Amino acid sequence: MAGNLHISSAWLLSYLIDFAVQHGQEGGMFDNAFMKDCVELAVERLRRGEIDQRSFMLGCAALGVTPIFLDAKSAAAQAKEIVMVNWGGDALKHMNTAWGEPYTKDTGIKVVIDGTGPSEGKMKAMVDAKKVTWDVADSGSGTCLSMGQVGYLDEFDYTIVDKNKVPKAFVYKWGIANYLFSYVIAYDSGKLKDKVPKTWADYWNLKEFPGKRTMRKDVQSTMEAALLADGVPFDKIYPIDVKRAFAKIKEIKKDVIFWSAGAESQQLLREGEVTIGNIWNTRANALVKDTDGRVKYHWNQGILCPGVWVVLKGNPAGKDVYKWIASTQIPERQVVLFKLFGNGPANPAAAPLVPAELRPQDPGSPENAKLQLPIYAEWYGEHQAKVNNDFLDMIAS
Repeated sequence: MAGNLHISSAWLLSYLIDFAVQHGQEGGMFDNAFMKDCVELAVERLRRGEIDQRSFMLGCAALGVTPIFLDAKSAAAQAKEIVMVNWGGDALKHMNTAWGEPYTKDTGIKVVIDGTGPSEGKMKAMVDAKKVTWDVADSGSGTCLSMGQVGYLDEFDYTIVDKNKVPKAFVYKWGIANYLFSYVIAYDSGKLKDKVPKTWADYWNLKEFPGKRTMRKDVQSTMEAALLADGVPFDKIYPIDVKRAFAKIKEIKKDVIFWSAGAESQQLLREGEVTIGNIWNTRANALVKDTDGRVKYHWNQGILCPGVWVVLKGNPAGKDVYKWIASTQIPERQVVLFKLFGNGPANPAAAPLVPAELRPQDPGSPENAKLQLPIYAEWYGEHQAKVNNDFLDMIAS
């Protein structure tokens, strides 16, 4: 397709998300599943009339998934562009309202979004071939560390991007947080009556809190939850004791339905198939509304995670990309993302700008963050692939 072709229908976004889920099994999907889920949630809200199309596109732009389709050659041919890759979706115009127009007005540099998906395999292939067409990718902390350590990513330029504008735990040698999300304990209050599962130990307690459970079919959050349930304090979770975590998961494995997609976790709780779930905060927020408050959640012992900007080695825009990344730290623009998708602002300066009625839903607010365990990317960067394969074998046996 030509670089200026735009397609503008919500069904196309849904189709592309489904395609990405079905075909994106190569490395890197572990870190980007949450991003795709946020876009899928937005499609659902658009179809229900909860947000209008302009708000939908504004949120997509802030999320960095503005659907512009272009071929790699036309993108590379532009001398003054920032090309950012994310997990794509519905194609309307561009991300000018949130991040593009203000930045272009200030610098004259055009911002273009490629929605074909920044899988680890694609990024490595570009760098290996020395034909990099992407400048920056919305990735995850594990991929940031694993790819950076083997030379596929730029060492982040913190002379341009201010590392003090995100929590210290989410500043990395090869990337920086762009938004926050959490894994939380959600529960069916209709089934549990006046009982509230306040901790992961309660989640594991089938006697006091009977019923099926659900957790993600992946190591992220399941390992931490298992160790917390086994009495390990926050400051001793990492490095993860894999043997101990696996043993704990085996205790309740027969009572767990493992979810692969966020929509599945939402359905399991909404339809009453499970009593308690380990799910993303964005899906938990949707469930509260879907069930008129029957399904509830809290932040206690939540597992706080970042989305992460990474810059590919040999990117065409060079240092200009860091100026654009710095512009995405502007608090007002991060609040746009949070309002429509539930991704918490990574910049603490955005917290006072969040409307009062939405602050209880912000995973990164001071009140909520202090209750949670920040994920430790360094451990995942080193162990993610092997441990995840072992985990999948364990739950399948």
